Amino acid sequence: MTRIDRRTAGVYVIAATPFAEDGALDLQSVDSLVDSYIAAGCDGMTILGVMGESAKLSADESLSVMRRFLARAPEGFGTIVGVSAPGLDNLARLGREAMEAGAAGVMIAPIPSLATEESVLNYYAQACEMLGEDVPVCFQDYPQLTGVKVSADTILELTRRHPQIVMLKHEDCPGLNKLTRVREGSGTESTPRLSILCGNGGLHLCQELARGADGAMTGFAFPEMMVDVVRLHAEGKPDAAEDLFDAWLPLVRHEVQPGLGLALRKETLRRRGAIKSSKVRAPGPKLTAADLAELDRLISRAEARVPAAGGRLAA
Repeated sequence: MTRIDRRTAGVYVIAATPFAEDGALDLQSVDSLVDSYIAAGCDGMTILGVMGESAKLSADESLSVMRRFLARAPEGFGTIVGVSAPGLDNLARLGREAMEAGAAGVMIAPIPSLATEESVLNYYAQACEMLGEDVPVCFQDYPQLTGVKVSADTILELTRRHPQIVMLKHEDCPGLNKLTRVREGSGTESTPRLSILCGNGGLHLCQELARGADGAMTGFAFPEMMVDVVRLHAEGKPDAAEDLFDAWLPLVRHEVQPGLGLALRKETLRRRGAIKSSKVRAPGPKLTAADLAELDRLISRAEARVPAAGGRLAA
């Protein structure tokens, strides 16, 4: 069983949750979606995150879709399961179910009611105790969504106090200097190394890699871009990595639009044959004719520019 640890690197793409046009779970599309991520060269995936519309799933649906994702993932393809929940009992229950089904670890974001950094420390102490020390944890730092600001010092303190907190999903923005502080503060005599994978839609991926990130964890609908950029950077070719990223940049930028990005990503995944429907559960955006025309043009331009920059379009 593949489990995340302090050296985990690469691309763990954030997975969408496929729905049929009537809003029901589309488990067959889970299979094709996982296959598309594997074809793109991803090292793993993260499910039941924000892009996975986890807040719109019932408890039974969460278990059902989680088990299908994990059943489809081949050996060595790590799957992190988002288990954030208002109540720690529910969090721990889903976390244990995930690990028993073969997850690589769980991801937990601070709940919005945590008003101080001391309360963040106390919350994670309880969560880690309830999960059990054998469950690897990814700390999701996403203050734009949670409203909870957590300093680099507190993140480092969390991983010192709890050896099972082995990974940071960094998506504070602006956050490059914070990333630097975490990287420089971990892997020292006093603080164990912390794996850092970055979100933010991939918008700052090249700069994050230069600052010491180990890879990406976001839901860009062409994950082969992230795979190739991370690989080139690891090979010591930062300029080639950035040249390739620049060819993709208009689509990356387009997808990170607040409130609309999920619909754009799911429509792109549908066009690529990864899922059957681009349905977003309510409340959620619906693309207009103008939105679709813009997406057509941006994808067409990327398809022309990416190969010239040495990139690829996964089947």
